[in-house]
Amino acid sequence: MDEISTLCARVGEDKLRAMVAAFYRRVRVDDLIGPMYPADDWGGAEKRLADFMIYRFGGPQTYIEERGHPRLRGRHMPFPIDLAARNRWLDLMGFAMREVEIPEAEATLLGAFFDQVADMMRNQPS
Repeated sequence: MDEISTLCARVGEDKLRAMVAAFYRRVRVDDLIGPMYPADDWGGAEKRLADFMIYRFGGPQTYIEERGHPRLRGRHMPFPIDLAARNRWLDLMGFAMREVEIPEAEATLLGAFFDQVADMMRNQPS
């Protein structure tokens, strides 16, 4: 197994959920990416992201059981994601990782993973 697929065991499901909660506290008040999120489903959006991360990082398969294949790019196509939105998402997630004190080695792995995924989500020229 690679290091990313065992990250949940090292960091813990609770810390990953706390990181996602810290991220969403920032997204709710963010002027750039906040409006892309469903105003009536903040709790659902937070649960889906937490479940996805836990699944992707080697934890329980709840995301797959409830949602099926992630299809991340397809699910994000309706939202205009340019370089500025990509960078803001990464900034907010970086703040969240620091807030919940993700250990440095795991934060580096997460950062590289998030960079790749954020690049893949871009669907607008910058």
